[in-house]
Amino acid sequence: MLKRYLIIGACLSAAVPSAVAEDAALQCTLVRDNSLRLACFDKVYSAQFPLQKQPAPPKSEPKAVDLVRTVDESLNRKEATIVFSKDKAQPLAAPTETLLDAADAYTPLSHMYDLDQNHTSGILSVREHNPMYLIPAWYNSNPNRMPQSSTRGVSENRISKEQKRLEAKMQASFKTKLMEDVFKTRADIWFGYTQTSHWQVWNQGEKSAPFRNNDYQPEFFITQPVKADLPGGGKLRMLGLGLVHQSNGQSRPLSRSWNRIYGMAGMEWGKLTVIPRLWVRAFDQKGERDDNPDISRYMGYGDLKLQYLFNNKQTIATTMRYNPKTGRGGVQADYTFPIKGKLKGYVQGFHGYGESLLDYNHKHNSIGFGFMLNDWDGF
Repeated sequence: MLKRYLIIGACLSAAVPSAVAEDAALQCTLVRDNSLRLACFDKVYSAQFPLQKQPAPPKSEPKAVDLVRTVDESLNRKEATIVFSKDKAQPLAAPTETLLDAADAYTPLSHMYDLDQNHTSGILSVREHNPMYLIPAWYNSNPNRMPQSSTRGVSENRISKEQKRLEAKMQASFKTKLMEDVFKTRADIWFGYTQTSHWQVWNQGEKSAPFRNNDYQPEFFITQPVKADLPGGGKLRMLGLGLVHQSNGQSRPLSRSWNRIYGMAGMEWGKLTVIPRLWVRAFDQKGERDDNPDISRYMGYGDLKLQYLFNNKQTIATTMRYNPKTGRGGVQADYTFPIKGKLKGYVQGFHGYGESLLDYNHKHNSIGFGFMLNDWDGF
């Protein structure tokens, strides 16, 4: 009888880590990138079935910056001192924490900016950046039929004047890593490009349906993985700095453009990802040569992006801008749901100023229904 109980107890104890591994493996299924999903499974099951002899990690492997200890050491030494994080070994008595942490490490923010490991594609490969989508039905409550700015006055043109409320909206975006693990850290240097277009596809008049506006946005930016705890169980995962140019490529008086230097941070509270940015205008024309000198009054000095990923791969996200001095800004809300493979249904809504660069000082409400064409849903 005693022998039977010992056998049952041994089976139950063996089943506990197995069940935990299954829970962690289910979380790995939410990882969208193929190589990172495989790495997630490897990490989960290697914790349950460890090798007898673990390979030693590379001595020169870059680490994330421990932000709190870096600040403390710099203040104590009265000079800039960088302190790298040290991965702590997980106790064998806590298999649940070990396995679930392995699955949780591969978050949307980590995927996008290689915070935990470099992507297998290396540098100079085409990667996802901002969302790529097609919205065949984009409804504008208040079309801007007479675009204007303080230095260009009111612009009258056929396309703007004859535009309909219903049009199509689309966005294409990519980025590529130019350098990785610079400054002997996990810092990476990137180039990104985003193009957003409004197409009067439903405006079938005497001439072909025109593109009402195109916004072009190239940028260079650097990301530095960091580690710091935040209130409410949050984690600071990344700091970044970038230079972005945005213009609509049109001739005066419809030309609109500006350059910005921005700083950003990447934070996570479970499945909630938060990216705040602050920016200042830089390298722009002055006086009458500036197409839109008052753009900051409407577009503000930063934005706040939030995204929440549900277990069923649905996402909700929002991007908010606000200038407290003028009381103007804008908010965009996004909702995606899976259809098949990488194809997802997409609903986008907008309220306020600056839905496009041409409409930076024009307020309206818009809503559209379409398709998301890539894995990155919120930013």
